[in-house]
Amino acid sequence: MTSPDPVNPEATNTDVTPTCPFGFGGSLTRHAAGAPTPGARPVTSFQGARDVLRSEDVRQAGFGAELLQESGLLSRQPVLYAEGEEHHAMRRDTARYFTPATVASYHPMIAALCDDLIATLLRQGRGNVDDLSLTLAVQVAAQVVGLTDSLLPGLERRVMTFVEGGDPQQRPAPDGLAGRARQILDQRHLLAFYLLDVKPAIMVRRRQRRDDLISHLIDREYSDLEILTECLTYGTAGMVTTREFITVAAWHLLRSPDLRGEYLHGTEAERHATLHEILRLEPVVSRLYRRARTDLTVDGQPVLAGTLIELDLRSVNVDPAVAGENPGALCPARPLPRGVQAPVMAFGDGHHRCPGAFLAIRETDTFLRRLLIWQDLHLEAEPTVTFNEVVKGYELRGLRVSTRQGRRHAGR
Repeated sequence: MTSPDPVNPEATNTDVTPTCPFGFGGSLTRHAAGAPTPGARPVTSFQGARDVLRSEDVRQAGFGAELLQESGLLSRQPVLYAEGEEHHAMRRDTARYFTPATVASYHPMIAALCDDLIATLLRQGRGNVDDLSLTLAVQVAAQVVGLTDSLLPGLERRVMTFVEGGDPQQRPAPDGLAGRARQILDQRHLLAFYLLDVKPAIMVRRRQRRDDLISHLIDREYSDLEILTECLTYGTAGMVTTREFITVAAWHLLRSPDLRGEYLHGTEAERHATLHEILRLEPVVSRLYRRARTDLTVDGQPVLAGTLIELDLRSVNVDPAVAGENPGALCPARPLPRGVQAPVMAFGDGHHRCPGAFLAIRETDTFLRRLLIWQDLHLEAEPTVTFNEVVKGYELRGLRVSTRQGRRHAGR
């Protein structure tokens, strides 16, 4: 069976599992994988990654966790960084915001947002999918978290400032001129986010609780600083990663008319299978980090206490031991062993697995169905692909689409 190569449409790709009903090439972002972390112990196998992520003998070491832990500013660590029973209790308390039933209750809100975005696109005749996906991802996450009472517009822009400054654990030392400038800029961004978005939401919910995360944290007697930190971790994590996934999924579907048709005419389960397979090949966060608390054995090799462990999710997700034959090919019907989730490790695993996984898939599906159903919508420009050192994953910018009307106006 041969199929078009997604990077070179004129070439053919024979590296496809014979039983795969599709076979639409492989990853579109693989060249933006980032460099391995010097001194870290790499893990590239599925079993090794699962063992590490499910272990109680490691602690979170990514997303600036160790810098925050060393600062001593918070009496309670945010859920993204907490460990042990404290973390388990926090996850149990907040799980209700991400259950399938709760996500279903968000659907009218998500659908209305998608309808507005698509209507604007059709009216204008062209636009960037990554801009639309940012607006959608920020608005949906804001509803779940409770960031709905901002004093000024521009929440999307303020959120993006937290992931555009490079790796927080590799920035210039604060005693240097560059480091001091960076520190001041970070503080200004954080203060703006707090005063314009977080504090107004807290004040509204202190007067009257709502069914969202900030109200829950107020009930738990969290300080304003602790609420701000949770908004940063829950909010920005959900907003930024969902934006990139919607964009990369749209890119795959726009490049392949056959895959687009199968997706649009499939059942919900079939559409979700396609999205999960795209995510397996395109994990938005490609590297996770843990610090060994004690001596460990990973993949049969010793790992000493204190070692930084780097989980390479791109490699983990194409481990032939779980992904089977031709693991780098896009195949929504790919059989996986029992106990292995369809995106493999793209949402993480263990007690820190992404709580918003189901919401992200439903949100993406709702948007893409409404976008791609328009037959005269075409891919006008492919995006640039870069690597974001804060998120440790790809960034897609400039995925431009247009309608027949938009192209006609452009030709005048």
